[in-house]
Amino acid sequence: MPTPPLHTILGSTGNIGTALAKDLTKYTDNIRLVSRNPSKINPKDQLMKADLLNPEEVDAAVAGSDTVYLVVGITYKAKIWQEQWPIIMKNTIVACKKHGAKLVFFDNMYCYDPNHVGNLTENSPVNPQTQKGKVRAKIAQMILDEIKSGKLTAMIVRAADFYGPGAKLSVLNESVINRMKAGKTAQWLYAGDKKHSFTYIPDAAYATAFLAQLEDAWNQVWHLPTSKAYPTGQETVNILAKHLGVKPRLQVLGPFMLNLVSLFIPVLKEVKELRYQLDQDYCFDSIKIEKAYGLKPTNIEEGLKRCLE
Repeated sequence: MPTPPLHTILGSTGNIGTALAKDLTKYTDNIRLVSRNPSKINPKDQLMKADLLNPEEVDAAVAGSDTVYLVVGITYKAKIWQEQWPIIMKNTIVACKKHGAKLVFFDNMYCYDPNHVGNLTENSPVNPQTQKGKVRAKIAQMILDEIKSGKLTAMIVRAADFYGPGAKLSVLNESVINRMKAGKTAQWLYAGDKKHSFTYIPDAAYATAFLAQLEDAWNQVWHLPTSKAYPTGQETVNILAKHLGVKPRLQVLGPFMLNLVSLFIPVLKEVKELRYQLDQDYCFDSIKIEKAYGLKPTNIEEGLKRCLE
């Protein structure tokens, strides 16, 4: 029997990479996992160590691939994003073009105009006002330019703030779900009464693997399935409290408190420029993928319940 096409995940140890590797087994058992310290997720996985800042190592990681998924996460600092993301993207694009591989880039919504955060679609204006947003716009445009030139087959898939069972580095998991499970008061930033979008990690990974198998899904941007419930921070706490049998306690950290706490938790300084996502309604729309392929997001209450199991 011929060897099935090779699917390569760059950044295989994160939330999305791990879930994606599991979902790709529906389509192939020829999967290569690439990171600084990769580990098997499925029995037949190929493992390859690589530093995505090194073009030779990226070239070797991509060689032989039919489809490459760039799902890596890097340290959450604007300066590091500015320095490293363009290099990672350039290395990946060059390798994919050289080896004739298709590219799937797992992106977020930072590139969009903050004035449109209340209704984000694939057609929302790209006009970032933050340092991290400008980086995301730049690297997404690198892909779009290659698509336009006809030299690369690719797609950009985007998600809102993600959450899911056992998720790492998820604000919802860390600040709300895990704290409530531990009997602590949930915490949220800036406002507890504004609508907020959350993408369920299993939905995002399933849809990413699904889209990559479809000829007509390529060379465009997709928003991954995201619940339209758009719960506020308080409503999220209310749902979790009901299932835990506790009081729905939420502590909202305003600007003054955030400044104070960030003296002890430096990463919070990086969140300040994203205030616009938290002090007003933030609604991420995924109707395009729902209409095109019938993919539906997990109900927010069901998703939160699974995080407690």
